[in-house]
Amino acid sequence: MPETRRREPVQEVLTDEDGVPVASALVAEDLDVRYPTSDEAVVECARLDVPEGEVTALVGPNGSGKSTLLKALSNHLTPESGTVRLHGEAIQSFDQTELAREMGVLSQENESPDSITVEDLASHGRYPHRGFFDRVSSEDREAVERALEQAGVTHLRDTELGQLSGGQKQLAWIAMVLAQETDVLLLDEPTTFLDLHHQFRVLETVRQLNEGKDVTVAVVLHDIAQAARFADNLVAMNDGQLYDWGPPRKVVTEQLLADVFGVEATVEYEPELQILPRRALGE
Repeated sequence: MPETRRREPVQEVLTDEDGVPVASALVAEDLDVRYPTSDEAVVECARLDVPEGEVTALVGPNGSGKSTLLKALSNHLTPESGTVRLHGEAIQSFDQTELAREMGVLSQENESPDSITVEDLASHGRYPHRGFFDRVSSEDREAVERALEQAGVTHLRDTELGQLSGGQKQLAWIAMVLAQETDVLLLDEPTTFLDLHHQFRVLETVRQLNEGKDVTVAVVLHDIAQAARFADNLVAMNDGQLYDWGPPRKVVTEQLLADVFGVEATVEYEPELQILPRRALGE
C-alpha cells in the first residue's frame, strides 16, 4: 500500500468558502484520548469542529479511532489532555442531567430488557426533563409521540423489544434518543448489521430530523459511499488521527481511498459523487 500521507485537515478556526467563521456546536482541541488500560494515545486531534445545524460523518477503517473520538465528544471518555466544548462550554462542566438535555447519544452498547415495549423505551428519553418522583406530563407524552412518529415505529409502540428485528430495534433506540429533544445528536455506527432497507430508514430519519429541526448530528459510519451521500461534512480518520475534513466532494478522493482505506478506486463527481472500487491494494 502507498505510504499514508498526513495532512493538516482542520483550520485553527473553521470558516466557510468566503472566510467567514462558522458556528460550531462542538469543538475539540488538542485532544489526547486513551483508554485507562493503555499508555498510548488512541486518538490525537489538534482541532475538530462539528458545525451547528449540519450532519458530520466520521469515517475510516476499523480501528482508526472513530468511535473513540465520538466517546470523547460525548463525555463518555475523558481525554488525557485537551478540551471538548459544547456550545462554548467545557463539556465536563455539565452534570449528567444537564448534558442529556443538550445532547442525545446513541452508542453501540445498548442494553435493555427484552420485555420492555417500544413506547416505554422511548419514554426513558424524557428522564432529563423531569424530577425523579415527577409524573409523566402531557409534554412528555407529546414528545414521546413525536419521537415514535419521527422514527417510524408508532405501529410498534406496544411491541416488546425481544420481538423486533435488528433494524426495528435500532429505530426504537433512536426513538428514545429523539424523545430527549436535544439540539445535538451523536450516533455511533447506527447502521451496523442492518439490512439495506433499514440502513436507509435510519439515515433518512436522522436527515429529516436535521433538516426539519435544525439538529446538529455527528455520526460514525463505516460505509464512506453512504456517508458521502448522507452527510454535509466528512471527517476521515486513520491510525487515530484526522486525515482530512470538509464537504464530501473535497474529502473523497482517489488518494484518500488509497491512503486510508487501502483501495484503488475511481471517484466520479458528476452528476453526483460516486465511488467505483477496483481492487484492494497490497499491505
